[in-house]
Amino acid sequence: MTRVAAVDCGTNSIRLLVADVDPATGELTDLERRMTIVRLGQGVDRTGRLAPEALERTFAACREYAAVIEKHGAERVRFVATSASRDAENREEFVRGVVDILGVEPEVISGDQEAEFSFTGATKELIGGTGGAGFAKPYLVVDIGGGSTEFVVGGDRVSAARSVDIGCVRMTERHLVVDGAVTDPPTEERIRAMRADIEAALDLAEQAVPLREARTLVGLAGSVTTVSAIAQDLPAYDSEAIHHSRVTRDRVREVTERLLRSTHAERAAIGSLHPGRVDVIGAGALVLLAIMERVDAQEVVVSEHDILDGIAHYAASEAR
Repeated sequence: MTRVAAVDCGTNSIRLLVADVDPATGELTDLERRMTIVRLGQGVDRTGRLAPEALERTFAACREYAAVIEKHGAERVRFVATSASRDAENREEFVRGVVDILGVEPEVISGDQEAEFSFTGATKELIGGTGGAGFAKPYLVVDIGGGSTEFVVGGDRVSAARSVDIGCVRMTERHLVVDGAVTDPPTEERIRAMRADIEAALDLAEQAVPLREARTLVGLAGSVTTVSAIAQDLPAYDSEAIHHSRVTRDRVREVTERLLRSTHAERAAIGSLHPGRVDVIGAGALVLLAIMERVDAQEVVVSEHDILDGIAHYAASEAR
């Protein structure tokens, strides 16, 4: 076994996975998973810079994760930073802070690399294990993050990928924020403008990725898993119930309409919804719905395994 730690620092959240990886089978055994909402991408779309308070929230989470990594004695640590830190003018400040705390330099990866990691994490079970029963190839893996969404098509490996700037935080800040606060609920005009922005981004994605050729749509990350939890009427977030759940397009539409027409208090009262996603989940759900309608997917297969698991697999192969 190779013990690794993988950190995925996105626009909305930072996550840690410490796991043992079997070099013979590629099987990954979790020792610890953590997720912290830090909103690193706060205001980046508008200012082009990482906000001081967002950096401090992220560094605080890194300090907590450093203690966990030390406790488990990981042989290799890999830290991947995605959309927000890729776009920011002051990303060097972010890099220095992470190195000081964790002793590793964050890899500010490209959208294409992000897509490859996501595909590996999401499909490892579908390709190699019994979990793949009933999931037809090729897969379209969509990773709806805070700042961007990755689209990857492939069977046993990636055949095409594209990253576009339609994450749940970016769409919320661009279309649903008025005078510094999220509209509650948004007007139909704002929802239409957001949908048009999403559709334009899907046009870009389709130039590089044959979205409609896929036979199984696999959805990743917090927006998708939260939609599944709400669609199942779970009283609280339940990873086992969510992983490999199948949510129909009609149910996704119902959940999306509910979220976009609710107030902050109504959304906050949903037991399975993380407090850090209350203001951005409506935009994330709309991105998922638009994708399903574009590719005519009747359902989405929801995966709890994503870029974080992909990072761990790559870290283990490098450690060997």
